[in-house]
Amino acid sequence: MIVIPAIDLKDGHCVRLFQGDMSKDTVYSDDPGAMAKKWQDLGAERLHMVDLNGAFAGEPVNADAIRAILEAVSIPVQLGGGLRNMETLEACFKIGLQTAILGTVAYRDPKFVGEACRAFPGHISVGIDARGGMVAVEGWAEATNIDALTLAQQFEDVGVAEVIFTDISRDGAMTGPNYDATRELAETISIPVILSGGISSLEDVKQAAANAGPFTNGNRISGAITGRALYDGSLDFSEAVRVTQEMAG
Repeated sequence: MIVIPAIDLKDGHCVRLFQGDMSKDTVYSDDPGAMAKKWQDLGAERLHMVDLNGAFAGEPVNADAIRAILEAVSIPVQLGGGLRNMETLEACFKIGLQTAILGTVAYRDPKFVGEACRAFPGHISVGIDARGGMVAVEGWAEATNIDALTLAQQFEDVGVAEVIFTDISRDGAMTGPNYDATRELAETISIPVILSGGISSLEDVKQAAANAGPFTNGNRISGAITGRALYDGSLDFSEAVRVTQEMAG
């Protein structure tokens, strides 16, 4: 399992939200490229990037910040937020994006996920964000009547690289991840799962790594995304990298 720093973009700045509320944001940097380079220099193997404005607009909004990050680092970058058609995906991959995360469109148009996987094999992930076990879309503003497990099972065998599972109630709350729900998801599907939401300390990282599997179905939790803890200083990223490498043997 690897630890993946999160860079959330709002109005061109690096921010963190509390439980997905756009009105409860904390700005950490006005230089997204420099922030991305910092995490790479500290040992990040991958970056997780979200265009928060794009999640609400239905198309990427922070294009300059996204480009600055992709130009600043050489490690793979994954992006979510407003990626809902082939033209947008093609444009993002053309400027160096490694993985596109489909969220709202995966719920609204599941067939599109398969089409995207065929067009860009190995480069499409699905983001499943849940509140109380039920999927939320449109930047977490809209609740649905489908649970996370049911939605994830729709994408078996279509070529999805990973499922990124976020428990919204834990995101930015510094209360620890929802290990049980993430593990249940990984044990139910065959697609590797990334845990997101709630990593707030080195102990949380250790617990995530200890819960990473492999499970009886051969699947595992391949990564854990963390944001606020890194920016607030409650988690030392270099130490988190060291610990997970040691636990992996």
